[in-house]
Amino acid sequence: MTGRIDGRLGLWQRRCRWGLSAFYGFAGVLHIVMPKPFLGITPAWVPEPKAVIFLTGLCEIVGAVALLVPRLRKAAGIGLALYAFCVYPANIKHAIDSLGAATASPWQWLYHLVRLPLQPPLVWAALFAGSVIVWPFRQAKT
Repeated sequence: MTGRIDGRLGLWQRRCRWGLSAFYGFAGVLHIVMPKPFLGITPAWVPEPKAVIFLTGLCEIVGAVALLVPRLRKAAGIGLALYAFCVYPANIKHAIDSLGAATASPWQWLYHLVRLPLQPPLVWAALFAGSVIVWPFRQAKT
């Protein structure tokens, strides 16, 4: 179900849209101005990691802005959902590298224990914020 949603559901969709826009805009800037942490978690099979990190930063910024533009919102939601899906291998590599180290702290375990399961809801949130889906909510019939 797509289309205009009013009421409480619309309020949550707007909040999600603004929250994701801020999150992805901030992350995009970090990818561009501080690429080193992201290079460290990039899987070895990714070609030209510096260029990829720069381009992913640009994609995050463009997606963040487009999510706030009604005509671009749906495409932004789909793009950000695909982005969140595609970077999941880097999140997994980051967890394996961090937790496989002899110096892994309880905080690192906690971070990854929370972070990894949040990726699917992040995909959903991008689709919801982009008005691509309203599942599992039902739109009122008029």
